[in-house]
Amino acid sequence: MASNLKIFISLAVVCVTLTVSMAGDPDILTDFIVPPNVGGPLDGNFFTFTGMRSLVGAPFPATFKVSKASMAEFPALNGQSVSYAVLQFPSGSVNPPHTHPRASELLFVLMGSLQVGFVDTTNKLFTQTLQQGDIFVFPKGLVHFQFNSDAKNPALAVSGFGSANAGTVSVPNSVFNTTIDNQILALSFKTDVATIQKIKSGFSG
Repeated sequence: MASNLKIFISLAVVCVTLTVSMAGDPDILTDFIVPPNVGGPLDGNFFTFTGMRSLVGAPFPATFKVSKASMAEFPALNGQSVSYAVLQFPSGSVNPPHTHPRASELLFVLMGSLQVGFVDTTNKLFTQTLQQGDIFVFPKGLVHFQFNSDAKNPALAVSGFGSANAGTVSVPNSVFNTTIDNQILALSFKTDVATIQKIKSGFSG
């Protein structure tokens, strides 16, 4: 009996390990998925995303900007477990702490430099200053950020995600731009309600 229990536990551990290692977008049983609203025969246009053309030759934005090519913008990505984003950082701008619950992120700096970092589940902070041509990985689901500390020059990066719909949860927005009770936030952050209200006012409008 004890031997059978050990075998069962071992199999359970293997199954859990396999499930975790395979977590992500579900596999599909066809080459690709065509949305119901797409009619007529398919051609290369369905597999082409032109939404980034507007960035070519355009002036750099005055504030941090993300341009996405995820399943919402590019339906052909459904089932393909991949998506992209172009991140534009004017001087001194930040992509605030956030998470992607369904994917890791691979960031490639194309121009300028970025200070980046993430916090693991033991609250250890990993940081790096990236230069043009550097690549950095943000593990799936962990809080991370990017900051262009250069006071004069912008930065440009491209991020790839291991999901067609990685999702983004902004830490500041999730905490201070929702209806979480002020008293709960004050106790959680070891401050007073007036301070919480002042922070929240910066997110209003």
